[in-house]
Amino acid sequence: MKLAVLKYTTQITATQRLPRSSSSLVSLSSYTTSTNPMAPKKEKAPPPSSKPAKSGGGKQKKKKWSKGKQKEKVNNMVLFDQATYDKLLSEAPKYKLITPSVLSDRMRISGSLARKAIRELMARGSIRMVSSHASQQIYTRATNT
Repeated sequence: MKLAVLKYTTQITATQRLPRSSSSLVSLSSYTTSTNPMAPKKEKAPPPSSKPAKSGGGKQKKKKWSKGKQKEKVNNMVLFDQATYDKLLSEAPKYKLITPSVLSDRMRISGSLARKAIRELMARGSIRMVSSHASQQIYTRATNT
């Protein structure tokens, strides 16, 4: 029995303090009280280099895509004013090719107004029809043949 008591007294338990004489011994409390097991990172400043910066290779910036060429919005008239109407009656019958899109571009009028102007020029006999389709009507100047 005496032997068992001696073994019990020589063992070190967690509640006893460790001797501070040796630097290799660490207390048990240091393992349980730290919340972050990793040491904080130290920020490194980049070392100054005497070489010039490389122009090629490495990671490049992302290409910024342009929106392409923006077409200006045209502000076409939806009703004739007197000057434009006179220009239609005098110049349009002289065109070799007359379509709603040609009249719209040259006279700065809307497409629906150009179609109505073509109907009026047809009624006057100033132009004649070359071809007609649901999506495109082609006219030319009236000739005496």
